[in-house]
Amino acid sequence: MKIEASSPDEYIQNAPPERQEALSKLRDVIKSHLPEGFQETMSYGMIGYVVPHSIYPNGYHCDPKLPLPFMNLASQKNFIAVYNSAIYADQKILNWFVESYQAQTGKKPDMGKSCIRLKKIDAIPYELIGQLSAKMSVKEWIALYEKRNG
Repeated sequence: MKIEASSPDEYIQNAPPERQEALSKLRDVIKSHLPEGFQETMSYGMIGYVVPHSIYPNGYHCDPKLPLPFMNLASQKNFIAVYNSAIYADQKILNWFVESYQAQTGKKPDMGKSCIRLKKIDAIPYELIGQLSAKMSVKEWIALYEKRNG
């Protein structure tokens, strides 16, 4: 489900009404936990958290005009999605997240490679998403990204 928006505020305002509060709360928890240097923007039609060109001029290898992506927040057709590059690129962070999610919710997370699917709005582990947001600094993300993309 594509939401037309030119800003994160507009994205949330244009999301389905039943998801707006959860998206806003996720946005707040991500922003309050992200290490310094990441920048909020619209990225790939979602709310994005990126390493800006002012810090990493090379940009994203697939399209150097774009800043280096790190996280995204989106309202998809059947769920809210949090995309986090750290869980895709770092096995230790993935293992930590899966174990922590199970310990907090009693269930395995519904995940893709970098996607966490949050289908039940009333069961979103906000603080855990905040902790995940804080797991990797800009410097650590750039180093891991360069190591993996040579």
